[in-house]
Amino acid sequence: MPARAKIISSKILFRGRVFDVRRDTVIEPGGVRATRDIVVHNGSVVVLPIFDDGRLLLIRQYRHSVGGYLWELVAGRIEPRERPLPGAKRELLEETGYTARCWQKILDLFPTPGFVSERMVVYVACDLRAGPAHPEADERITVRAFNSREMETWIRTGKLRDAKSVAAILYYLRFCR
Repeated sequence: MPARAKIISSKILFRGRVFDVRRDTVIEPGGVRATRDIVVHNGSVVVLPIFDDGRLLLIRQYRHSVGGYLWELVAGRIEPRERPLPGAKRELLEETGYTARCWQKILDLFPTPGFVSERMVVYVACDLRAGPAHPEADERITVRAFNSREMETWIRTGKLRDAKSVAAILYYLRFCR
């Protein structure tokens, strides 16, 4: 059985600043013929900054798509031809002003594989050094450190609702700490 679908036709329906939308007609492995609309995204990086005392650094910003503010990990899209680690370092500095001397990749995942091609690479950043943040013009970011017990409570009670952050923090607390 082939590992990939055979593409019968493909058409770009929308080109945007952050993503495109493509419609593919395919024959999938197993013989299913289907039309699939896909959000084509260059990929993202996620950063879990950890202070020497074990506290985790999160940011809070307004997310229009959900109509409110969310606490979440530092994250951003990978620019064209950019590798994930340099992108992670850039996002950490832009959004928080911090730099890190130690980086470890902990996850590589697809957050919404049913219709989005986006791949997220998650890094832990340690040995943090503070500096001035350089947010993009449309970003208004609050930065705050939390201990792991607070994060576990926020996840359990539904106060932390950003999926990438929940996944990365739980993974870190269970397998990396």
